[in-house]
Amino acid sequence: MRRPRRVKPLATIISAGLSKFGRREGVYARELFAEAALEAFHRVEKLDPGKDIKAAFIGQMSEAYEHQAHDAPIAASWAGLLPAPATRIENACASSGSALRCGIMAIKSGLYDIVLVGGVEKMTNQPTPEVTGILATASDYPFEQWNGMTFPGLFALMATVHMHDYGTTEEQMAAVAVKNHKNGALNPKAHMQKEVSLDEVMKSRMVAWPLKLYDCSLITDGASCLILTSPKLAKKLSDNYVHIIGSGQSQDTFCLHERDSLTTINAAKQAAQEAYKMADVKAKDIDVAEVHDCFTIAEIIACEDLGFCRPGQGGKFVESGASNIGGAIPINTSGGLKSKGHPVGATGTAQVHELFLQLTGQADRRQVADAEIALAHNLGGSGATGVVHILRGA
Repeated sequence: MRRPRRVKPLATIISAGLSKFGRREGVYARELFAEAALEAFHRVEKLDPGKDIKAAFIGQMSEAYEHQAHDAPIAASWAGLLPAPATRIENACASSGSALRCGIMAIKSGLYDIVLVGGVEKMTNQPTPEVTGILATASDYPFEQWNGMTFPGLFALMATVHMHDYGTTEEQMAAVAVKNHKNGALNPKAHMQKEVSLDEVMKSRMVAWPLKLYDCSLITDGASCLILTSPKLAKKLSDNYVHIIGSGQSQDTFCLHERDSLTTINAAKQAAQEAYKMADVKAKDIDVAEVHDCFTIAEIIACEDLGFCRPGQGGKFVESGASNIGGAIPINTSGGLKSKGHPVGATGTAQVHELFLQLTGQADRRQVADAEIALAHNLGGSGATGVVHILRGA
């Protein structure tokens, strides 16, 4: 029997919106954000967005994709939020996870009653080599970029050490891709709504050994947003809302060569411990999770760092089916970054969008039965930043 988990919420999500993820030609980031915001507004009819939303915190990694800085007020303006203050949060791939933290603090402090948080990235304007270079700016310039290191290379280093230390196999990493593509095929907002077989993953072209094409997340355009308020006000505005009961963020050394271990991401581990303590729950209490599977090895490491399995057992955990829909802890029911897509600034709040659907019974064919407690795990760069949120259904 589960013990009661009735800690006082930090803030409450009354609505969530997501643009269609994919290669969105002919639109700007601002239009993608407006698409996500409009969906969120439609979910909560009692809200007057231009009047009631008092501030916006928007995650975006880079201005290089569209040669456009100062993007928060542009996105907020297109979402109809003038004159509410809008602030851009940049924390690499954890930008909107960090923006959510800012929104929580704004609500918890009492400064604002209702805020919008979200993220956006329009990545496909640039060819793949340019995108790779832009993403590489989230790694260290003198020690990593200068020496030709890319993010597939950084995570390939983690994968090879994990294989060496624990016997993790390429097939186990491929199993992550198979599972997440199966989930993504059920998600109408996902970039790649296509199942793949283990054989297809294993035979896909090599990117950075042992990581192959289907081990790597997609270059994607997309936006996501959430509307936060206090628990008391949430009851007046919506019948479908989700409480945020835990929030953690931590940092680690920026470069891989400075870390004690390459088989764990300490920032995520510390953020999870902070969030678990705040929410008064343990890993075994989590019913559904969205984790940062920028590469398949990242999901395996996340399963260990979050306490879903013992260190070194992440590959076997995924291979066993424990993280499938219907398994012990369904992970990345949205399709994850691997299939849904990874528009980096939008990823953190996109994960929470999926969990909002799960906890309010709106996930359709992806629905996890009786889901009550959910966890979102968002990384920045190669793990210099870790952000974890824990949610509870109303």
